[in-house]
Amino acid sequence: MSTSTPATLLAQMAQSARVRFAAEAEWARASGLPKETLSRLKRKASCDWRTLAALAESAGYRLAAVPARGPGDGHFPEHFSRDDEDRLLDLAASGDVDPEVWRAEGPAFFMGGFAVMLASARGFERERYLRLAEALHPGVSTPEVFALWLERTPLRPSRFLPMARRRRDRAPA
Repeated sequence: MSTSTPATLLAQMAQSARVRFAAEAEWARASGLPKETLSRLKRKASCDWRTLAALAESAGYRLAAVPARGPGDGHFPEHFSRDDEDRLLDLAASGDVDPEVWRAEGPAFFMGGFAVMLASARGFERERYLRLAEALHPGVSTPEVFALWLERTPLRPSRFLPMARRRRDRAPA
């Protein structure tokens, strides 16, 4: 979202706003803004945070600060191999949700997203893994932040989750 302009963000929020309000003027009013401000923002390259947040809230959105992209940014492992994947499969199969154990396995944002991914999978205890995710990196379980995690993670859920289920099913009780 860091490369989005106010116009891009407004266009994304406008669909929701149309459902909530009969006209843009009502959306602006519900946000505590003059209707002219909303009209001007569609053409501007920048906008103050408070104005954008007010429009987002009234449209049913929430603005969130998310980690910056890029390898070596500290949010994801710099390198990810099959051995790393195997370690995570063992961790998933163990059922261990101790945040300290998980922190030792990788960057907090990456590991928090991994916990959210497991929480979304059949056979893993959703509430336990969501609590773990939030303990590792607060906010990672929100849809917006998790979507960014999914975009950037070296893990491929469609490949990883079936392997995690099989390994968990074979793990000693």
